[in-house]
Amino acid sequence: MNSGLRKIITCSLGVIVACFAVVARAADGPLSDESVPLRVGVIGLDTSHSIAFTKAMNATPGNPAMRNCRVVVAYPYGSKDLKESNVRIPGYTEEIQKLGVKIADSIDDLLKEVDAVLLETNDGNPRLEQMKQVLAAGKPVFMDKPVAADLADVLAIYAAAKDSGVPVFSSSSLRFAGGVQEARSGEFGKVLGCETYSPCSLEPTHTDLYWYGIHGVEMLYTCMGTGCESVTRASTDGFDVVVGTWADGRIGTFRGIRQGKSGYGGTVFGEKTIAPIGPYKGYDPLVVEIAKFFRTHEAPVSVEETVELYAFMTAADESKRQGGVPVAIADVIGKATAASK
Repeated sequence: MNSGLRKIITCSLGVIVACFAVVARAADGPLSDESVPLRVGVIGLDTSHSIAFTKAMNATPGNPAMRNCRVVVAYPYGSKDLKESNVRIPGYTEEIQKLGVKIADSIDDLLKEVDAVLLETNDGNPRLEQMKQVLAAGKPVFMDKPVAADLADVLAIYAAAKDSGVPVFSSSSLRFAGGVQEARSGEFGKVLGCETYSPCSLEPTHTDLYWYGIHGVEMLYTCMGTGCESVTRASTDGFDVVVGTWADGRIGTFRGIRQGKSGYGGTVFGEKTIAPIGPYKGYDPLVVEIAKFFRTHEAPVSVEETVELYAFMTAADESKRQGGVPVAIADVIGKATAASK
């Protein structure tokens, strides 16, 4: 065989192998072979999370905990309506390009080039329509906070995900703050109560706590688990105090901070001990879980827990509207279910 023909055959085999790799990536089911890079796309460059998550996944040398997941393409929008979000897009677009990430002209174009999606749009209002596109393409997706701007859209998104069979999950990075996972795993004994706090800025187009208070609420739910029945809220310009009563008589409290010194933390009241939770440990623990999810398609947070914590925050809004009376979780879910259809 002459050298010219050998080169042609070698090149042809390389193309065939590359084609099979693309087919394998596009096939249904997890991609467990971590020697094959998993291509990740970012939708939304109106939040610093887009840059932080990309830096974690694309670090050189690579972090084995990221399981060879690499961000390869991003679509900037993101919000076109919220000024606070929209003004960030040009700067974050430039920054992510410096990390070697291609900019797509549309979500559809992005979806053609990826195996999994980070939905990072900070504005929850376009999330439902964005998720419909991602689910139709069959791409597993991590939805950063907030899942949507209101509970009806949250329920519609999860219903669509269930119908499509596409793996999804959402979580705040505060789920992985110091002490929170220890409480969850039973290190302090059964959690009999919990108090958490976090910054709690508001955005008028969103259910109040969805915008930022969700961080403290996520800590609360990670420690307490599901089963909250009713919620009351006291609210002033600078602060919120939201109290949930669980079916077994336990009480969990979230304090939202808009004035004075802020931070993330709380206290767990366990059978064995009373222990502090916090501080914030950065994004990497969450991004590790996202990378694992992209490979396994096994979500580390259940749909039931995520839906209930969003219902908790919705009930807090309704309690505020009614002057601080208790509001049943079941009632807000029922109302939102009807609105989501």
